[in-house]
Amino acid sequence: MSYVDELAEAVRRAVPPGVLPDGDTSALFRLYAVLALAKGDGVELENVHDAWAAWMSGRDPEHRSLKPLAELPVEVQRADEPYLEAIRAVARERGLGR
Repeated sequence: MSYVDELAEAVRRAVPPGVLPDGDTSALFRLYAVLALAKGDGVELENVHDAWAAWMSGRDPEHRSLKPLAELPVEVQRADEPYLEAIRAVARERGLGR
């Protein structure tokens, strides 16, 4: 297993199971791992949404949330918060601070 996949799996484990998307999320969590590596615990909600949007563009290019984060209703924006917290927590645990 590569270091990126190992980090992606750590982020996945840090997300509450009830909010995980259905289907194969390997590519999504690799993107989140890259955010942890690049931004550490300084990752922002917009970064998480952008990574999700890149992933969703390949799955459902017509998805209603494929818009910049600021254009989405607050309740939709909040859906990215568990992922943000998971990325930050894993980054802190691994010394990937900003």
